[in-house]
Amino acid sequence: MRFLCFSDLHRSVDAAERLVRLSDQVDVVIGAGDFANRHAGLSDTLSVLQDITKPAILVPGNGETYGELRDAAQIWESASVLHGSGCEIDGVSFWGVGGGIPVTPFGAWSYDFDEEQAGDLLQDCPSAGVLVVHSPPIDTVDHDSSQRVRGSQAIRDCVSEKQPKLVVCGHIHDSWEERAEIGRSQILNAGPRGVIMDIEF
Repeated sequence: MRFLCFSDLHRSVDAAERLVRLSDQVDVVIGAGDFANRHAGLSDTLSVLQDITKPAILVPGNGETYGELRDAAQIWESASVLHGSGCEIDGVSFWGVGGGIPVTPFGAWSYDFDEEQAGDLLQDCPSAGVLVVHSPPIDTVDHDSSQRVRGSQAIRDCVSEKQPKLVVCGHIHDSWEERAEIGRSQILNAGPRGVIMDIEF
């Protein structure tokens, strides 16, 4: 299955238009959060992305809530918004968890969860599927500009246990388009330009 993976559009119409063009080359589109900036401007990118007709899996970032993204994405007919929930496309299982994990230093506006909450949201993630999260597993593609790791232990524990074939994340801008592995799982911090990946199931 061929995926177009992206994250952290932060209202960029140019990035959204590029993704629409790239979507013709893939089977499934994955958006790993932060379509908005501090809860503003969700429609800026979704009004463009709605032209993608391939199945799309979205999770909220820390810049928009699950409810905000679910409501705004109603204009995008082929999109499913996941958060502590899953779906299936062509026999492949998808699970999604959004938000900043662990809690970010950004303050009250940030849509965040602590590690215990994240563990609850991840507990029903199926094995050998696709996990879409906004935050990376800790000590993978999560190094900030000062090389501190900013990812989630709960997400890493889930990946180690469930071994999804693909984990798509974002959130840490300094690690955009970087890849890592945990066991058999491929981890991608997607970024806004879009990365195409082929995964066998």
